[in-house]
Amino acid sequence: MKTMKKSRLTTLCVLLLVGLPVLKEAYARDLTFGIYANEKATDLVKSFRPILDAIEKEVSASTGNKISIQMKVASSYPQGVEDLLQENVDFARFGPASYIEAKARQPEISIIAVETLNGQKSFRGIICVKEDSAIKSISELKGKRFAFGAQESTIGRYLAQDLLYTNGIIATDLAAYEFLGRHDKVAAAVAAGLFDAGAIKEDTYIKMRKQGQALREIASMENATKPWIARKGLTKATIAAIRKALLTLQDIPSLDEADGFALGEDKDYALIRNAMKSSVAFTGVKKD
Repeated sequence: MKTMKKSRLTTLCVLLLVGLPVLKEAYARDLTFGIYANEKATDLVKSFRPILDAIEKEVSASTGNKISIQMKVASSYPQGVEDLLQENVDFARFGPASYIEAKARQPEISIIAVETLNGQKSFRGIICVKEDSAIKSISELKGKRFAFGAQESTIGRYLAQDLLYTNGIIATDLAAYEFLGRHDKVAAAVAAGLFDAGAIKEDTYIKMRKQGQALREIASMENATKPWIARKGLTKATIAAIRKALLTLQDIPSLDEADGFALGEDKDYALIRNAMKSSVAFTGVKKD
């Protein structure tokens, strides 16, 4: 009888010891946050390090584990998507188009939260021209030179091409067009007269004008705010802790066009999926 009790006690202790690491590891301790460079990398680090520090503090407090978050800046939109899909980062901030692409390739990624601006889950993209340009409307861009952002950019490509297409302009109607990558490069090129018009996000437009760039808005586009995405396999407990931190943060550091967070879901990005279809019609070339 004593031998049986001792055996049961030993078994119970083993189960408890085995279970402890599982409970402790329900929350990841070292996380990597991913973002791609649509602005200067130094500017991104300056903007995001404070909010990552705030997330570390909130998640550590709510989980009882000391959380450390590293930041990984990808050199391009595609590399940022690959980092998440290959699980080189645990969670990431994507533009809507990059999220849609990543979701199509890996349905098990999930939205942690979405950014908001003035409590809304949308913001504007701008079609701009040089301040002294005679161009007043989108229809006047036929035969003109147009500067897009990155080929995977929601505003810099998809929404801009959707707007051009719905106004009767396709790629062959333009005198020339190029993909310049970052929004600030597009703004500077248009202000310098290298292109007749270009597509940029509103906060870049405002910032560049404050810096003395001679730009003028001729049209705008509604864009869904950026989602923060969890990689496949990130524990539900960790996702919940990050979500709680984002939704409860106060005095949020500057995040481009965002000033807060809200719950988000896949259907928030239906508008962007439609714009991506129009982009195919604009170029006449199906994106792989």
